[in-house]
Amino acid sequence: KKVSFTKLSDNAYAYTAEGDPNTGVIVGDDAVLVLDTQATPVMAQDVIRRIREVTDKPIKYVLLTHYHAVRVLGASAYMAEGGQQIIASQDTYDLIVERGEQDKASEIGRFPRLFRNVESVPAGLTWPTMTFTGKMTLWLGKLEVQLLQLGRGHTKGDTVAWLPQQKILFSGDLVEFDATPYAGDAYFKDWPQTLDNIAALQPKALVPGRGAALTTPEQVAAGLAGTRSFIADVWASVSAGARAGQDLNTVYRETYAKLKPKYGHWVIFDHCMPFDVTRCYDEATR
Repeated sequence: KKVSFTKLSDNAYAYTAEGDPNTGVIVGDDAVLVLDTQATPVMAQDVIRRIREVTDKPIKYVLLTHYHAVRVLGASAYMAEGGQQIIASQDTYDLIVERGEQDKASEIGRFPRLFRNVESVPAGLTWPTMTFTGKMTLWLGKLEVQLLQLGRGHTKGDTVAWLPQQKILFSGDLVEFDATPYAGDAYFKDWPQTLDNIAALQPKALVPGRGAALTTPEQVAAGLAGTRSFIADVWASVSAGARAGQDLNTVYRETYAKLKPKYGHWVIFDHCMPFDVTRCYDEATR
């Protein structure tokens, strides 16, 4: 995949790769914060190389927007650069305790292409060194960075990073652009409200979890609308099937057929749909 390193402001950059997982970079007055790490330390080195093209400030902080292995296992590369803190929500920490080993094995098995040089990943899991609940503010010199839990969606621990002075938001996988949301740990009933909470901030630019950086308010609105539409369409189809007493296999076949014409061109559609429908069916039949 072709990598882009898009400058959103003097402080904000997006490392994107045509639908592969994104990394965000915030350059403050005295330090750098990296959001989501890439899947392995070797892959993270390419992010570090690009950071070094724009600043020599130390990479002090890593934010895990959620716990999925493809987002967290490259963290050791930044710690080797002198990083001091790996930050996550307490809910994300709890998910690592609950599902970290299982998710790591599952993702590496399902996505070998995304875990290039997987042997470079240290043994064990990536653990936060600092957690918070609800909101945490970092001051990188005079640059304010708000770390916010705006609601459940992709996981129960989702965290966004918000630059209020510039109205730039890093959403993690709460927002995708031309890429299929993975919803294997999702909360379908909560996700639309969480997207509304993001929209209420009125971001002028947004770095999604997958897909190109959204550099205008119009593009941001399109990214939010696309994600919201997909989640709503999955929920509508699956919950209708569940109310009708259909089994999971039937619901999956019907939901896939309904959504394929609209979303089938999105990255990893075929891969995500079994996980998305299963999780949604569980939520609809509780």
